[in-house]
Amino acid sequence: MRIPNHIGIIPDGNRRWAQNEGMTKEMGYEKGLNPGLQFYRFCKNLGVKELTYYGFTVDNTKRPTVQREAFTKACVDAVKILAQEDAELLVLGNSQSRMFPEELMEYTQRKTFGQGGIKINFLVNYSWEWDLNVMENSPFSIRSTDVSRVDLLIRWGGRCRLSGFLPIQTVYADFFFLDDYWPDYKDEHVKKALAWYNRQDITLGG
Repeated sequence: MRIPNHIGIIPDGNRRWAQNEGMTKEMGYEKGLNPGLQFYRFCKNLGVKELTYYGFTVDNTKRPTVQREAFTKACVDAVKILAQEDAELLVLGNSQSRMFPEELMEYTQRKTFGQGGIKINFLVNYSWEWDLNVMENSPFSIRSTDVSRVDLLIRWGGRCRLSGFLPIQTVYADFFFLDDYWPDYKDEHVKKALAWYNRQDITLGG
C-alpha cells in the first residue's frame, strides 16, 4: 500500500457529537484529545513523515466565548500531549493576535521532542489570508514555508469543504471525507482513507 508522506486532518464534529451525547457544545472539544494522540501514533507506526492538525481558525474565534475558551484549551492541551511524543513540532497561526494562546508561543518555532522523526504542524488561530499575507499594499508571501505539500487530507464530520486549510500545500492533495464525528475516531477511519488513496492515480498534473 502506498503511504502518503504528509497527511492533514480536519477533526470536525466535536460540537455535534457533544449535543448527540446530551452535553453542551463546548464539552465536545476535550473529547477530541485522545483521538488526536491515537491518530498520531497510528500514522507514526505507518511511517508517515508529516502530519498537520487543524486546531482552530481566526473565524472560529467568533463563536460564543465559552466555546472559544474550550477549543483554545483543547488545542493547548493537544500540543502539550504531542510534545511528550517523538515529534518535530510547529504551531502555525497568527501569534500577534490576542486570540493566540500565550502557552503556545514557545512552539511557534519548530522544536524537536523525544527522538523526533515525524514533523507535526498544528494550526492555531490560522487563516489562509494570514498565511498568504493577503493585506492591502503588502508584498505576496507565504508564512507556512516550513510545511510540505499535503498528499492526503482527511476530514471528519460530514462537511465536504477545506475551510481554508493550507491552500498552497493542498493544491494537489487528495481529499477524503468521513461522516463520523471526530470524537468517534477509530484507526479504521484512516485505514479506509488509505485504501481509497491507494486507488487514486497520483499524477501531480503530469
